[in-house]
Amino acid sequence: MKTIRTWLTSATVGIGLIASATIAGAAELRIGTASQGGAFYPVGQAISTLVGSYADDLTMVPVVTQGSVQNPRLVNSGEVDVAITNNNLAVLANKGVGPYKSGGAMNLRALGSLHFSVLHMMTLDGSDIAGIADLKGKRVAVGPAGGGTIPFLTQVLGLYDMTMDDITPSFLSYADGFSQLADGNVDAAFALSGYPAGAVMQAQANTKLKYIPLTDETLAAALDKYKNYNRVVIPADVYNTDADGVLLGVNNMLIVDAGMDDETAYQITKAIYENMDEFRAENAHARQIEPERSLELKIPLHPGAARYFNQ
Repeated sequence: MKTIRTWLTSATVGIGLIASATIAGAAELRIGTASQGGAFYPVGQAISTLVGSYADDLTMVPVVTQGSVQNPRLVNSGEVDVAITNNNLAVLANKGVGPYKSGGAMNLRALGSLHFSVLHMMTLDGSDIAGIADLKGKRVAVGPAGGGTIPFLTQVLGLYDMTMDDITPSFLSYADGFSQLADGNVDAAFALSGYPAGAVMQAQANTKLKYIPLTDETLAAALDKYKNYNRVVIPADVYNTDADGVLLGVNNMLIVDAGMDDETAYQITKAIYENMDEFRAENAHARQIEPERSLELKIPLHPGAARYFNQ
């Protein structure tokens, strides 16, 4: 019997309670995801299923968190064992800069590449918001505090010489933010998420949405300034919009602390990436994963993960 810790969680890890428990023959790991309504939580659920099915002596449970900004902190503090974040934030966390300046440099390692998160920038069809500059003075759902949308949005606003002070932000989960958009309680909603995003799908079921576009010049400037960003096109039929969404995205990854046991890291990595057909059948976002990108991530692979990818 192995002693483990079980997190009882509601909206965030911060209100969880640690309790001792025992599970015969398997160590239970916790994977930090994000709020429900985005892509991270269902991806974390699918990963947990794979680890429970294929990793030796391991099980895993998904934990609701505030998202990609908070997740490196949770790994660093040991509150979760594995987490999902993106290339950009993982680099900042290991350098101890940006949102991680007060906590100092971390020692995170990657297990592998995941899907792209795309900055969904949307408003109601028929809205007079035709671009980012039109958000001045508007009510904007910006995702949960501590999530990855806010720093990404901050950088996009900066391309237009704007800051968060130029908008009236509402710090809501993606599901709540897009519900508020559909109800007309906010003027625009943003979500850094894989696609299709559950929150957007739910909102567009009864309300027609449109993208807030970036100009070609702004998109080029963003890609030149932020090397970890990518141009991502979301086809119009995904959310029944009149036009494709030409947006900014960033590659997501699984992270762990550098001190994780090599065999544990290997078993997790193998369980996921050796069973991609099952992963893709269970989760739509997994169909966008290119495992070979794991060798191109901006932080080092954990030795256990490197053992899998280099074998």
